[in-house]
Amino acid sequence: MNDFENPWKIITSHEVYDNPWINIRHEKVIKPNGKDGIYGVAHFKLKAIAVIPLDKNNFTWLVGQYRYPLNEYSWEIPMGGGAFDEDNLEAAKRELKEETGIIASNWTELGKLHTSNSVTDEVGFMFLAENLQFGEPEPEDTEVLILKKISLEEAVKMVMNSEITDSLSIATILKVARLKGI
Repeated sequence: MNDFENPWKIITSHEVYDNPWINIRHEKVIKPNGKDGIYGVAHFKLKAIAVIPLDKNNFTWLVGQYRYPLNEYSWEIPMGGGAFDEDNLEAAKRELKEETGIIASNWTELGKLHTSNSVTDEVGFMFLAENLQFGEPEPEDTEVLILKKISLEEAVKMVMNSEITDSLSIATILKVARLKGI
């Protein structure tokens, strides 16, 4: 077998749950070792879009909000969902404006990541936004957000101290810190 061929075989697959954002499947499989097994897959219907706004003095803005699935408060960079047919950069611009009121004229795409690839197919895209202008946030009705302006250095410390635990935020903050020599 080629190292890159799928060693899993699906025997049956059925939908367990479906809403506008996610679909959950239960699958009976033949595992790579040839034995029977099961797998649960969370399919995300939107891609994740994360943006780190950075001013000329290396300050950024975090968004704080209570995260229902975690049952705890979370500090993150601005982020949200984008339809798969929506341009990633346009989704990033929309999310940044919505959550912070910030508009940026310089954008750098930092790459993509899979948020938890052992149970979900969610893909996230990371952006750096610079040359910032400020306006009023326009949060969604599910969002009660607090904005916090901190240095990029402080954001890295928050990552290292596990005060920021969101995977997209961690990856984006550390990528930008590396790019900026911090």
